[in-house]
Amino acid sequence: MTNSLTVPTTQADTVRALRRTRNVQVRRLAVVLATCCVLLAGLLATSLFLGGGRVVAADILPAAFGLRTGLADYVVFQNRLPRALAALLSGALFGLSGALYQKLIRNPLATPDIVGISAGGSAGATTVLILAPTLPFGVPLAAILGAFALVAAIHALSWRQGVDTYRLVLVGIGLSAVCSAYTNYLFTVADQHSIAAAMRWLIGSVNDATWEGVLTLGLALAVCAVGVAVLGRGLSGLALGDELATGLGLPVSFTRVCALLLGAAAAALATSVVGPIGFVALISGPISARLVGGEHALGLSAFVGAVIVLGADLLAQHAPLISPVPTGVLTALLGAPYFFWLVLRRGAGATS
Repeated sequence: MTNSLTVPTTQADTVRALRRTRNVQVRRLAVVLATCCVLLAGLLATSLFLGGGRVVAADILPAAFGLRTGLADYVVFQNRLPRALAALLSGALFGLSGALYQKLIRNPLATPDIVGISAGGSAGATTVLILAPTLPFGVPLAAILGAFALVAAIHALSWRQGVDTYRLVLVGIGLSAVCSAYTNYLFTVADQHSIAAAMRWLIGSVNDATWEGVLTLGLALAVCAVGVAVLGRGLSGLALGDELATGLGLPVSFTRVCALLLGAAAAALATSVVGPIGFVALISGPISARLVGGEHALGLSAFVGAVIVLGADLLAQHAPLISPVPTGVLTALLGAPYFFWLVLRRGAGATS
């Protein structure tokens, strides 16, 4: 009799504890999302008010909505605003693609810029930039094709009755070196003007952002957000392991392939517009996971990536002593130490 009364009480306590934990997580997510939105709004406004060109402060906000002509329109609407939006949107795409790969492969090193997906997109885009710069939509299409080709090659070479994550990272790093060698070869057959343009792009910069690029990034982010939402249940199931996910009736192989292609497309399209801005994909996911836990980190990583790139671009333009520098330089300074720490930590964990 005692046991029959104790079990329901224990179950009720467990349910209440789970509900409290869930409510805490939801409130924490709401606070973090609100903070990210405030940061993005502040960074975006700062980007509009700072920069070259003498524009009256009262004309800046109207010019941002296309309500001014002349100098204000050129400086704010044609230069500052596209640059800020390109930084925001590309950062969101890099952050989302990195967190997607980390969740899918369950390895914090398996991000598009580390395993070579971004290098494949860069190789494709550089081919068009140097050999056919006037080709309509050539750079985005070539970037996607290059990234998808790398996904197929990495998946095939790392397959041993399943995808081994450490082999995948090593194969990706090797293929990334091959893409870099190919890109260097292209420089030997290009003219000086093409080389200079490609080199500025390869460092990673939003300096030459246009409204066409912003439109490309916006559409890419919308499509990727819908794709992640559609794949959400399958991605959560993959975290349980392939066997259990299959037992629950989830299409494991289909979900994995779609997620790989979706992450590659997000990274490739961002790369095609602003260049391979490094390490944003690597650090956005872990930062998000520390802020709200792994369950909600995938969506939040887009906001974190946007904050990182937009903030880095502001520093690249206006920081004392170092500005102006390409945005990719500052993200590399931020991300490289984290990458080395992550490798050393995992190495220590493997030997202990």
